[in-house]
Amino acid sequence: MNDFNFNDLFVLDLANNHQGSVEHGLKIIKECGKVVRKHNIRTVMKFQFRQYDTFIHPSHVEGSDNIHIPRFLSTQLTREEWQTLFSAVKDEGMLTMCTPFDNESVPIISEMDFDVIKVASCSAKDWPLLEEIARASKPVIASTGGLTISDIDNMVSFFGHRGVQLALMHCVSIYPIPTEDFHLNHIDTLKDRYKDLTIGWSTHEDQNEVAPVQIAVAKGAKIFERHVGYETKDIKLNLYSSTPQQLDKWFEAYKYAVDLCGSKTDKSDRPITDVERESLEGLQRGVFAKKEVKKGALLSIDDVYFAMPFVPGQISSESWVDGGIEVKKPLKINEAIFPSDIVVTKNINNAVLKKSIHEVKAMLNQASIVLNSEFGIEFSHHYGADKFRKVGALIIDCINREYCKKLIVVLPGQKHPSHYHKRKEETFQVLSGVFESVIDGHHKVLHPGETALVQPGVWHEFWSEDGCIIEEVSTTHYDDDSVYNDKKINDLERSERKTLVKNWGRFELVEGQ
Repeated sequence: MNDFNFNDLFVLDLANNHQGSVEHGLKIIKECGKVVRKHNIRTVMKFQFRQYDTFIHPSHVEGSDNIHIPRFLSTQLTREEWQTLFSAVKDEGMLTMCTPFDNESVPIISEMDFDVIKVASCSAKDWPLLEEIARASKPVIASTGGLTISDIDNMVSFFGHRGVQLALMHCVSIYPIPTEDFHLNHIDTLKDRYKDLTIGWSTHEDQNEVAPVQIAVAKGAKIFERHVGYETKDIKLNLYSSTPQQLDKWFEAYKYAVDLCGSKTDKSDRPITDVERESLEGLQRGVFAKKEVKKGALLSIDDVYFAMPFVPGQISSESWVDGGIEVKKPLKINEAIFPSDIVVTKNINNAVLKKSIHEVKAMLNQASIVLNSEFGIEFSHHYGADKFRKVGALIIDCINREYCKKLIVVLPGQKHPSHYHKRKEETFQVLSGVFESVIDGHHKVLHPGETALVQPGVWHEFWSEDGCIIEEVSTTHYDDDSVYNDKKINDLERSERKTLVKNWGRFELVEGQ
């Protein structure tokens, strides 16, 4: 089964709104198709299958006090009629989805070749049905209405163990949903708990309500479901099903929310426009000479002042380094100071490493990795600290006894050069990001949770395009245990290719390093 893209998917639930009429069902599909094409929305039309010969107990066929059964029976369609509606959905350029409510419906879904199977909230603990769905080997979207976290955990594990591609929908099984029962913050809970799954929002709100879908977008939901229908003088919709006109407004509200929220980038940086940049530069303070300064003098805070307007190209208050700037030419009072006027004398290498510390701490925070205070920090910079961002890694030493545990942080675009260990055997496990390596000549790409074993004497190198954090569990680490393929690295003293940090809060280097 190829991976199905759940992201930015809209589910239009036909349910029983076809009223048992193929003609009316076709009208709903056609009119919804127009709105979908207008907005260029990736959409799947959802059917519901029940095999009534077996789904309903014989004693309730002729009459039942269950409120659902009479409606189900009055709106049922034949296989051929469903096929007609299925073909119409395809003709409108939409994907197809079906919710089976019994085991017998699942093979029919497979035979008709629906794109996706939906698990209704009421079926989320129906293990015989879920087993049948899993055997269909199709992507599954499951609603979570009325389920506890434990229930959802069980369902996620169930499909995960069977290799089924799964997405979850936050759902409240009340029709329509009262304002106080939306609980849209639960989207956050599902995203945090099931980080590898796509999370969506299945709606049963009032037909004209659009705020929930906008909030769901802001919460990071990626799938959106709504019941749809078509009104005539004889057919009135329920309070939670949308007409094509209401669907049009719903899509518009969604797009407006997407525009407001903006795009999320892999680098976690939002786009910064020239207009915004120019606006801030207009308020930025530049560095100016407070008095006459002789050539060769070291500037101190007493020699300068910071003021606006900022002269384009000059040194800003942001770039000021107290006591580390030498003047290359005489400066007059009130003169703007430019980079060409000065030389930065402070240790640039330390500045490179210090800046990297902040990025490492942010990566650990993003990965929810918490450290105590009992660890050591080691910069590996095999070709100098100034080249650390390209070649190297930051190593956090957690434990080093008969067993050893380290966290290795590889910054975006960073590579650790080829080497082997004379005594140490190590296992890497990826905690976050994508880890690439060549181990004993074999290229490996590892994702979170995956592991790689490196035995003594085995050449290996690794890198990450977007940054990653790996856990290394090994036998005891020895300082003289690494042999590099590049002899230039082997010729360096350990202190030349390593910088140890005593306290990364204050960035205190270990004496002598």
